[in-house]
Amino acid sequence: MSLISRIRAILTLGQGMTLGLTDLTAGQDPIALFGSWFESAKRAGVALPEAMTVATASKGGVPSARMMLLKAFGPDGFVFYTNYDSRKGEELTGNPQAALVLHWATLQRQVRVEGRVERVSTAESAAYFQSRPRGSQIGAWASQQSSPLERREDLEQAYRRYQQKFYAGEVPLPPFWGGFRVIPDYIEFWQGRINRLHDRLRYSRRDGGWTVERLYP
Repeated sequence: MSLISRIRAILTLGQGMTLGLTDLTAGQDPIALFGSWFESAKRAGVALPEAMTVATASKGGVPSARMMLLKAFGPDGFVFYTNYDSRKGEELTGNPQAALVLHWATLQRQVRVEGRVERVSTAESAAYFQSRPRGSQIGAWASQQSSPLERREDLEQAYRRYQQKFYAGEVPLPPFWGGFRVIPDYIEFWQGRINRLHDRLRYSRRDGGWTVERLYP
């Protein structure tokens, strides 16, 4: 984090604790409110404001969670990318429901998202894949994500093989790699407040729109 980012983080520590989430805020579109909070986190110098927990579950209901990066969001949902053959990929294919959590500690803010999941289009996945650094593109081909790896050298050798295979030209999108979109039916905004009298606003999708409720902390 740069010096300027550190200063911003210090100056914005606990931002929102005194003002909180007003009833006027409750009337906003939750995606627009999320965008506002996300931009505030970036301006505050939060390291990796796009970092989030992605929780999935098997068909039998066994949960698992991991940290990932949010790559896009909008009215259609929240997008992240992964190997479709990974544990999370297989769980999302068999049980297409997920929960996301983004936490910006310096702002005392948290957002929870829950909803059904669908794969993004191949064209959308390919466009994002081509925006990645070349090394990350080759790494996606080399990694059999979540599968047992006997020796690290095997991974490094696989990387070198694909590096040689794609030594010239564009690295193509792997057929086993792409994006998932979480289509929210629940979004909760949490704002830390003094004396733990926190603000919580719950948005629920109903009849093509959103209803909002204030919750006890």
